[in-house]
Amino acid sequence: MTQFTDFGLAQPVLRALGEAGYVTPTPIQAQAIPPAMEGRDLCGIAQTGTGKTAAFALPILHRLSLSDRRAPRRGCRVLVLSPTRELANQIAESFCDYGRHLSYTTTVVFGGVTISRQERALAPGVDILVATPGRLIDLIERRSLTLEGVEILVLDEADQMLDLGFIHALKRIVKMLPEKRQSLFFSATMPKNIAGLASQYLKDPVQVAVTPVATTAERVEQQVIFVHTGAKQALLGHILRDPGIERVLVFTRTKHGADRVVRGLDKVGIAAAAIHGNKSQPQRERALAAFKDGACRVLVATDIAARGIDVEAVSHVINFDLPNVPESYVHRIGRTARAGADGLAISFCNDEERAYLRDIERITRQKVPVTGFPEGFTPPSRQEAAEIAREEERRPERQQQRPGGGRPGQRPRQQQGRPQQGRPEGGRGFGGQGAPRQGRPQDGRTDGRNDNRGPAPQAREARADRPARPQGEQRPSQGRPNRDGRPQRAESRPRNGGGGSEGRNIGWLERAPRS
Repeated sequence: MTQFTDFGLAQPVLRALGEAGYVTPTPIQAQAIPPAMEGRDLCGIAQTGTGKTAAFALPILHRLSLSDRRAPRRGCRVLVLSPTRELANQIAESFCDYGRHLSYTTTVVFGGVTISRQERALAPGVDILVATPGRLIDLIERRSLTLEGVEILVLDEADQMLDLGFIHALKRIVKMLPEKRQSLFFSATMPKNIAGLASQYLKDPVQVAVTPVATTAERVEQQVIFVHTGAKQALLGHILRDPGIERVLVFTRTKHGADRVVRGLDKVGIAAAAIHGNKSQPQRERALAAFKDGACRVLVATDIAARGIDVEAVSHVINFDLPNVPESYVHRIGRTARAGADGLAISFCNDEERAYLRDIERITRQKVPVTGFPEGFTPPSRQEAAEIAREEERRPERQQQRPGGGRPGQRPRQQQGRPQQGRPEGGRGFGGQGAPRQGRPQDGRTDGRNDNRGPAPQAREARADRPARPQGEQRPSQGRPNRDGRPQRAESRPRNGGGGSEGRNIGWLERAPRS
């Protein structure tokens, strides 16, 4: 297969591809589209940026064009699961582009805004539903959605889905699907847990792999700079002063780290925006839109956004922090050198991150070339760097205040017992640290759930290690005595900053018009 016209796709789909200028399929598309058009289950392994979305979107649209079957009320015919909001939006936009000459409906749902809008859109039924797992379960539990009519299931970025702790949610969702269906799994890597999931949910699947597992893009030039933690911010500012850097993605390991980088760049006159799980959906959309249209040339992101950002002409990727999961390095640097272009990936590595670098080189089976400081950059001394790092770690504690006040000097309740810095975006579900509660990811949610649920279990256990209260000191929980000397009953308050439905952020949708 050398051209899209060789696949036998429906004419409306070919017309849309021609208008977009697509003629030759990528390797993953050439191998995946024919069996998918035949209705076969498929497991596809390919790097990000290789055209995986079209590899499942085109055969799905072709099959929808051959049937006039209507979607069931409060149901869908095609279900596409995505780990992140940004990727879900990107998938929905691709369906709209490729299916512009077809009569069908598509809706994308995830957390962040009002769920009632999603419920109204789903009420008559939709042909294609793109969703994040958590919001999908919300809609099912509210009886606003049924999966009984699903004909095709697509699981995109399956390895990222499991990294973020969605495994229990996926198992719940698959149990609700009809036994007779087509299932398409796509992933950038193929760890054992993905292979086990594929063998469990796919029937006689076609295996498609266009790149070895966990290999980096060939057109990405890679460099690593060994630098003290406190010198990273100054080094980043020096590099970004180069006018030749047109559009750059900067990756950090934590949410607070991303915000610190943006503040540091702002001090030296470099405009940047951050995108991570603590940002509201409108904030994330505005930051990504400004990055795409060139209004902001520097976007700082956590790993949660690594696969949801599909932006052309990203010339540089800078790993401000090396990831503690080596596969994430592959996905990060895959944001550049897309569509045949060249790109440069620069990684900052301090003493503590050298073990992460070894893990990355082991999984990619190649050494990352070491380079020195750029010309004109004089790093601070180790002592100065250590003081800068300590100052940055203290700053967020002084800046973050609990809404509504509280006694002066009192730490916000939701932050007691847990460290301010160094918390990975994926929370306990990321990297296998602990099991998610009731099968849902607790922290670093990409579907908009509020992750402000109080201290983690290990943080609560740590409270028992606090020094004993001096003898004779009144326990605060006994309350303030009233006028007759009797202690008042302690006021009952939720310990986690809210509960029930008020503790959840709610989602957004997009509906494609019928042509």
